[in-house]
Amino acid sequence: MKIKSLLILLILPFYALSQDSLASHYKIYSTSKQKLVSADDIIKDMARADILFFGEEHNDSTAHYLEYTLLKKLAEKFPGKTALSMEMFETDCQNVLDEYLKGLIREKNFLIDARTWPNYKDYRPMIELAKITQVPVIAANAPARYTNMVNRKGLTSLQLLSATGKSYLPPLPIDTATGAYYDKFGEIMGGHGSMGGMQMYQAQNLWDATMGWSIAQFIKAHNGYKVLQLNGGFHSEEKLGAVAQLKKYYPKVRLLNIAAYADDSFDNPDWSKFSKNGDYIILTDPKLPKSF
Repeated sequence: MKIKSLLILLILPFYALSQDSLASHYKIYSTSKQKLVSADDIIKDMARADILFFGEEHNDSTAHYLEYTLLKKLAEKFPGKTALSMEMFETDCQNVLDEYLKGLIREKNFLIDARTWPNYKDYRPMIELAKITQVPVIAANAPARYTNMVNRKGLTSLQLLSATGKSYLPPLPIDTATGAYYDKFGEIMGGHGSMGGMQMYQAQNLWDATMGWSIAQFIKAHNGYKVLQLNGGFHSEEKLGAVAQLKKYYPKVRLLNIAAYADDSFDNPDWSKFSKNGDYIILTDPKLPKSF
């Protein structure tokens, strides 16, 4: 056990820093309690939930540190019952990911065959922690070639895939959420008229549905597990997107969500403008270095 603890501290110097050293550079708010809370408070609240969605900005180093912190605390609080689910890995790479976590293949091969993101260094400490502590990691995202195909040809094109191709996706057809999520997607795209048809929105729904399906399948097979899901903020804000898709595949799921932002108003935030986006809002200091 002491060897494991030492290895965890050696994963990356930044992540070995005490939480106190970053305490002045992030603020965690509970929207239900409308007050500042700690990472430990989130872990305590996970006693009543199965999934914790962490909606990140992909280049926010402080948010990545907090993700690592939450994963470590979850694994300590719920030993042998914690899992990590990640947008950053695609479903057809699950076997490669598992082989690396079991120590069967070299990291060099893993980085190539798992098609890791250009900023994988930000997520590596969590993968190495999972490897040391035997925490399962879910490759949750749809293969990019299929989201690209839908973006060009629409959702019906997925029916042309082989049985192998379809095995990496949720059951077809994919449900396209309308209403609030559709309107929100249109807003960030500059209006529905700027979307160039429904294919782009359909690709977004495939992305969300695959993450929701991946988590649902894991939870159904692993009773009592606590899952930390990492994704870009838009996928889980307001419990839309991947959260809504997960509920379709597993209606009785209990979940909490975090929305994290590096925000210019960090020193004097009006956190209420973010509060509808998550059960917890994390604001990080925008003056700290970004990972890209």
